[in-house]
Amino acid sequence: MFKRISALVLAGLTAMSVASCGGGSGGSGGGDGSITMGFAQVGAESGWRTANTKSVQDSAKNAGVTLKFSDAQQKQENQIKAIRSYIQQKVDVIAFSPVVESGWDTVLKEAKDAKIPVILTDRAVDSKDTSLYKTFLGSDFVEEGKKAGQWLVQEYKDAKDQVNIVELQGTTGSAPANDRKAGFAQVIGADPKFKVIASQTGDFTRAKGKEVMEAFLKSNPDIDVLYAHNDDMGLGAIEAIEGAGKVPGKDIKIITVDAVKDGMQALADGKINYIVECSPLLGPQLMDLAKKVVKGEQVPARVVTEETTFTQEQAKQVLSSRQY
Repeated sequence: MFKRISALVLAGLTAMSVASCGGGSGGSGGGDGSITMGFAQVGAESGWRTANTKSVQDSAKNAGVTLKFSDAQQKQENQIKAIRSYIQQKVDVIAFSPVVESGWDTVLKEAKDAKIPVILTDRAVDSKDTSLYKTFLGSDFVEEGKKAGQWLVQEYKDAKDQVNIVELQGTTGSAPANDRKAGFAQVIGADPKFKVIASQTGDFTRAKGKEVMEAFLKSNPDIDVLYAHNDDMGLGAIEAIEGAGKVPGKDIKIITVDAVKDGMQALADGKINYIVECSPLLGPQLMDLAKKVVKGEQVPARVVTEETTFTQEQAKQVLSSRQY
């Protein structure tokens, strides 16, 4: 009789234990309503990315979300490894900023089969199967490129001679690099006087931006404009321009994307001429979306962040209040 009662008690305790450990692959949150998120970050290649990471980490803490964080060091294989680890750990939701656009279908299918919802942040993937992720939160990179091009067209509207442009692209194959290039080309392509005479990746880093700009200056003596896909590459290029005895912002006009504090300071100082904003502060929106998808609620397939542009005078006005 005693053995039978013990068996019943043990069975009851086991059932309670199972009930309180839910939320993994089912994506329904922990038994106490908490959520565990696996976040696979691109890396720490720029001031923008550092601010983006801090926003995600701070917002998770404020929202009561348990965050499992990994830094891919700009390598796709590291992100895929991290995502597989999150699947094995049975987190409630996975979020990541894809290093490049292609090559995600297999691992995203594994997450879908495990019933773990996926949110793309900052960057998109080129998968035709949009059921592999719930939503994409981030900027419209094509629009950012268009804004850069529109300023350039306006700035040189009265110019008769050819305008020689060099372009520092972001990481090869990444969504922002592809789209910022495409948007910019679309706008300036309407006027044959605008000519991109050199275009090369600077991997979104200051050091590589300086290195590539030095090479541009050696092979192209007549550069009118630099279009850099982010502030950090633009800041590196400024060092190269100054090292070549030229004046950034005057001898060579500079357009960048991001609006991080160092970039905004350079804009206020007249070394950069125009910045298109790309906000890294996606954390609060990400946590809101995570809670909704874990509950099974419908969310928009695309959530675009609101952003603006800055001239030198506008940069001076807002510089002191920049959060990143």
